[in-house]
Amino acid sequence: MRSYEEKFAEKLAELKRGGNYRKFLDLSRESGNFPYAYDNANNREIVVWCSNDYLGMGQHPDVVEALKNTADKLGAGAGGTRNISGTNHPIIELEEELADLHGKKKSLVFNSGYMANETALSTLGRAFEEFAIISDEKNHASMIHGIRNSRKDKYIYKHNDINDLKRILNLLPQDAPKVIVFESVYSMDGDIAPVQEIVRLAKQHNALTYIDEVHAVGMYGSQGGGIAEMKGVAAEIDIIQGTLAKAYGVIGGYIAANETIIDYVRSFAPGFIFTTALQPSTAAAACASIRHLRNSSEERNMLHANAAKLKGMLADAGIPFIRTDTHIIPVIVGDAIKAQKINEFLLEEKGIYLQHINYPTVPKGTERLRVVPTPHHSEAMMKQLVDALKEVFVYNNIKLAG
Repeated sequence: MRSYEEKFAEKLAELKRGGNYRKFLDLSRESGNFPYAYDNANNREIVVWCSNDYLGMGQHPDVVEALKNTADKLGAGAGGTRNISGTNHPIIELEEELADLHGKKKSLVFNSGYMANETALSTLGRAFEEFAIISDEKNHASMIHGIRNSRKDKYIYKHNDINDLKRILNLLPQDAPKVIVFESVYSMDGDIAPVQEIVRLAKQHNALTYIDEVHAVGMYGSQGGGIAEMKGVAAEIDIIQGTLAKAYGVIGGYIAANETIIDYVRSFAPGFIFTTALQPSTAAAACASIRHLRNSSEERNMLHANAAKLKGMLADAGIPFIRTDTHIIPVIVGDAIKAQKINEFLLEEKGIYLQHINYPTVPKGTERLRVVPTPHHSEAMMKQLVDALKEVFVYNNIKLAG
């Protein structure tokens, strides 16, 4: 029998041969100078084009000040689980702010968006002897794992396909407990779910609705409440899940719902009960970020204006990308090795950090660069990016459009 080390090394070699091995950069983000970061390995400044800090709120003075002031007053850690000395007042304030943002009675904060999805979805169905979970085929890994860990019946409908969702709902008894689980903005394709139609179907078939708004909160809706707010259906969705780690620039996740659902998850979810609480300084920083974006549309307006501008520049240059109505711009490469080479060329030769996305995050043959413009990317940065992409696409024999 081969050693454990040999087997692990063999699997890693497979990843590397396929161009799917992940490398981590040693970066230092520069507060007040986003989207620049310092590449410590090569001692130089680079421009980041793939950050999930969509609005640059991680460097906003109000957010940074809230974090520092709270750490000075309350210390670095939470002190325990929420049940054992870990429910600090900033978490209470954050949960009240999140509930109000989404028009719900209560919210519940987790240490990450992944944890919120996995924990909530694995717990929901346990109240019922039989429970059906109906999930979009492109839902995030955290949702897939939560559904799997629920050990309840699952049904997968074709991505954003209302007719296929209807077909599945028609298979299930009207009075059978069930939930429809979907995202509002899908991060790899940048497309938007037919939220209003899903809500309508759910009502017709007596189903709960669970929406993941992680790529939409802060950036869509008049107060940053997400696609559900923008479409006017937030009040009709049973459970809204979101993150504090993207538009809000900090870390953490949450669900917002009515009092009974929140109390049920709080009381029965092991992933919540047995986890040390979010540190109070982070909760305070997140709360400051949410409050700012509820009262300021400047950042999201600039984000969408820059996204539209960059899409126009990419189209003029013939760079192949998926055209959507969101801020996410997937530039298609279609080859894992070439995607990796493009990433390396942009970083090493142009000082541009644009991480390639390969299998298993996206299907093989659809490898891509996930471009994320922010309010802080200048037109000069956009021109540099487009010129560099055109150069490297031509060099790698990737067909340009037009």
